[in-house]
Amino acid sequence: MEALPRETIVDVLEGRLREDILTGRRPAGSYLPPERTLADGYGVTRTTLKHAFGRLVQAGLLETRHGVGTRVLDYLRCGGADLLPMLVRHSPEWIGEVFEVRRHIGALIAERAAARATGRQSAELRDLLAAVAEGEDADSVQLADIEVHRALARATGNRVYVLLTNTLFNAYLPLRSALVAPFTDARVAHRRLEPVVDAVAAGDRTGARRAAEEYLTATERIMLEGLS
Repeated sequence: MEALPRETIVDVLEGRLREDILTGRRPAGSYLPPERTLADGYGVTRTTLKHAFGRLVQAGLLETRHGVGTRVLDYLRCGGADLLPMLVRHSPEWIGEVFEVRRHIGALIAERAAARATGRQSAELRDLLAAVAEGEDADSVQLADIEVHRALARATGNRVYVLLTNTLFNAYLPLRSALVAPFTDARVAHRRLEPVVDAVAAGDRTGARRAAEEYLTATERIMLEGLS
């Protein structure tokens, strides 16, 4: 094990240990070496190691028991959605599963937004949709599109939908630059998303869900074709 740089040492160490766990180099059920051995191997203090351990315990990747040691947990049983960005980075096939959840959650969010959006929120959605058509390049169009979906989640009045939306976007953040294909033409991207906003603004729950399903299915297909 090579010594780590001193900048943001806890972050670097946490990332290294997290990667070892998620890639199976430290399999579920195994115990990590004693703290002193591990700290010496990475060239860090035991205090730094304990801080990194604390984060990984909170993430559901490690379990530390006094007098027993530190055991690697099964992340599929104990982990949370915050692990998705790293999982996607190490194994891109995760993106298909992320998109499946995105498709179902996105349709439900659109339906709820249509039922609950206020006039002010509908106006905000139209303003954000207009920004999609005004994007100067694929990256700016993609970011403008994301803001529309964040606003849809807010319009549900349910903060859990907002956090789920953030989680799903964060999940494919490592691959975002490879997922710009649906956003290369700002006017096409605008036309593709417009039926969702129109249905939500009209309070049409069935129409909003259907439009969101069509939008999410279409953009998912284009993104996955770009990745392949």
